[in-house]
Amino acid sequence: MAAQVLEKEPAQELSSTEASTAEVNINSQKESQVLDSQRTSDEENNLKEEAQEQLPPRDIHGWKWILAVTAILSSIFYYALDNTVVADIQPVIISDFGNVDKMTWLSVAFLLGATATNLVWGRIYGQFNAKWTYLLNVAVFEIGSAICGAAPSIQVMIVGRALCGVSGSGLYVGVMTLLATTTTIAERPLYIGGTGLTWGVGIVLGPIIGGAFSDSSAGWRWAFYINLCIGACAAPVYLFLLPNKDPRPGVSIKDRARELDFIGSLLSIAAFTTGIMAISWGGMTYPWNSGPVIGLFVCSGVLFIILGIQQVWTIGTTVERRIIPVEFFGSRTVLILFSATAAAGAAAFVPIYMVPIFFQFTRNDAALEAGVRLLPFIIIMVATIFTNGALLAKWGLYMPWYTAGGALTLTGGALMYTVGLTTSTAHVYGYTAITGLGVGLFIQASFSVAQAVVTPSRVPAAVGFITLAQFAGITIAMTIANSLYLNGSETRIAEILPNVSKEEIQLAMTGVKGTFLDSLGPGVSQEVLTAIVDAISKTYALEITAGALVFVLSFLMKRERLFVESAAVAAA
Repeated sequence: MAAQVLEKEPAQELSSTEASTAEVNINSQKESQVLDSQRTSDEENNLKEEAQEQLPPRDIHGWKWILAVTAILSSIFYYALDNTVVADIQPVIISDFGNVDKMTWLSVAFLLGATATNLVWGRIYGQFNAKWTYLLNVAVFEIGSAICGAAPSIQVMIVGRALCGVSGSGLYVGVMTLLATTTTIAERPLYIGGTGLTWGVGIVLGPIIGGAFSDSSAGWRWAFYINLCIGACAAPVYLFLLPNKDPRPGVSIKDRARELDFIGSLLSIAAFTTGIMAISWGGMTYPWNSGPVIGLFVCSGVLFIILGIQQVWTIGTTVERRIIPVEFFGSRTVLILFSATAAAGAAAFVPIYMVPIFFQFTRNDAALEAGVRLLPFIIIMVATIFTNGALLAKWGLYMPWYTAGGALTLTGGALMYTVGLTTSTAHVYGYTAITGLGVGLFIQASFSVAQAVVTPSRVPAAVGFITLAQFAGITIAMTIANSLYLNGSETRIAEILPNVSKEEIQLAMTGVKGTFLDSLGPGVSQEVLTAIVDAISKTYALEITAGALVFVLSFLMKRERLFVESAAVAAA
């Protein structure tokens, strides 16, 4: 019995060991299942959190959101309208006020105000409530428009134009900031495309509306008063529906103001102002080698150097507060986007101002008819801008847009450079359509791309930086284009008509022809017109340069996809 008992004990011990092992295995399996379940739950929670993050960061939806977006886009519309409204009515304004030597300031004052203050607005929107800062700019813009409409002299009008430029820059940065803070990164390109569409419609209707009022009994002054009507219609939406986004809730106005770079702001405004004045005065108001022009160039250069030193070594400011986002100069992508956007602004505005003048001289068009001639260029450009916004959000790859756009802009500019007095209207339409297609492929794309490649905290600075590029490109290009056209025409016509006064020649070049050309013999009149058209064609060298620059820079861009991943997360 004892033996039997002894024999059974090992069996019992083995059975007990097996049971213990089995129990351990079961417990391990349960623990593994629990861990897997927790892991799955965590992954689901993470996906939900990511999807939640991709929900639109706004508190209004449906028709209220549509109304709010429509209202803020309306400010882009009248800002764009004011950009080009004088393109077609400059001759009429000069006819009323005289001072043909100040003609370029009708456009340059507006663009200079926008360019010089753009970075300042970017910083202000980063510190103060976006809605109320935006409304301040709306109010100042409407005041400037009223001054332009009621101006008793060209000097007062230039002041009004400068006010509109300063506040227009604030409006533009404000719209981009409001959209950046109320949309997801995935949907943002579509809304940015909407700003491009609105901007395109505004810049094409500017010359047409200006020409229509100029030719009507209402007169050219209503080309500025119309901004008051649009603003009044949108005012209730501005006040009650605009998203109230405060970047620093709870911080006092005094503390916010301390965060602004006042020294850098003043230096940047002064540097841009003196530089643009030098280009604008050169050859027209003063000779290029005169003391005032050389002095302004030197002053601008010195101010830019001082600004650079102050920004890099943070003198009187800090890294976070400085007006120029110096860190962007270390980003290849952002610098390329800056250069491409500046080139796009130049390429878009040269035809907008020069095509109407061409048709006024060669086809004897009135202001309205000359403005309508821009439709092939603008319709193609606007449609392409909107298409770019929609497809960029879907595909994410941005580099090819710049390559194709640069090539087409280069082609269109080269063709416009060949335009002469006998070039057919159909050819001019075709050339401008090619240019519009090229520019439209990339002119607004940089706003979306820049916001996608910087951290969320740097989005306002990125918007301001790219906006500066656009304004600077337009301002410098228009100043140079006006100088090329006016100086080139004056020199050639003075050789053809040595006994005609400089003032008569200048009036003829601006389109205020009167009976001047009619009083010339057919042969001489043809020579003068050829000189004017040749000078207009020379301005398209800027278009060629812009297209070539973008085409080359596109090959230095990253072959990366943006927006797509965010869109996929949102869909999940």
